[in-house]
Amino acid sequence: MQKKYLSLIIIPHKKGKQRNFTVSKKALQFTAGLAAFAFILLTLFLIDYFLMNGTRSKYRQMMVDYEEQGQLLTQYKESIDSLNSRIQDFERYAKKLNIMAGFKAEDMIKGEPGVGGSSDVPQQAISETQTDLSRLNKLGEKAEGIDKNFDVLNNFFENQTLELAQTPSIMPTQGYWSSSYGWRDDPFTGKRTFHRGVDIATQTGNPVIATADGIVIQTKSDKIGGRTVKISHPKTGFVTVYCHLSKYLVKPGQKIKRGDTIGLIGSTGKAKGPHVHYEVRLDGKSLNPWYYILDY
Repeated sequence: MQKKYLSLIIIPHKKGKQRNFTVSKKALQFTAGLAAFAFILLTLFLIDYFLMNGTRSKYRQMMVDYEEQGQLLTQYKESIDSLNSRIQDFERYAKKLNIMAGFKAEDMIKGEPGVGGSSDVPQQAISETQTDLSRLNKLGEKAEGIDKNFDVLNNFFENQTLELAQTPSIMPTQGYWSSSYGWRDDPFTGKRTFHRGVDIATQTGNPVIATADGIVIQTKSDKIGGRTVKISHPKTGFVTVYCHLSKYLVKPGQKIKRGDTIGLIGSTGKAKGPHVHYEVRLDGKSLNPWYYILDY
């Protein structure tokens, strides 16, 4: 069978040899098929490239959006934590006001005063969102309850000006809380004893102030309390006690107002350093002063 060929003849314009190129039809068809196949592959590659480029662009944008949403969720969580802390502060403040108003007894308040709890941290983002929404709903309910309680307290205290003035409600001095009310290891003997007040440590000579209006009923000095001032608040029945003073600045029978300086910080009596031992009593019973200090 005779093979079929195609010839390509190149004739120069100027003098020169004529060139002949002969290609078989099969070779030409194979070359054309290969070129067509390569063209199809290139076309598919370009289509895939542009499609993937669009996908990559969308993916990058999704990552940016994801990071922004993550930052927003973090901000929301921080805001919820801050709101929770503030509501806890309001709740503690409301508890003190309820005790002062007589709506709740001190022994009904459970837990260590001023100590907050920690919340678990969920592992998954969805769980975190659900947990935060749940916390937010609970915080809203708690805030609503506190708001209603404050309304009741406000109505109560509006007509209780004199009683409120004679209710202990502020720190007796500026310092740090060195010992709380309740059972503790005695700093001198190491034995378990009941501490009937709180110790507030500060520098010698700093002022000690009355925590409510009243009448000085006693200034005395003994081996335990050192120089001590007792103030009666007859309208409410409270008695406040201030021990370990370095100096008295009041006398028995003297009327005083909340904030008046009654003595100076010292370390007289049974004391290891300068501080004031502060007690709140009602009908001869010692109470936890923490519930009668609104500015701490």
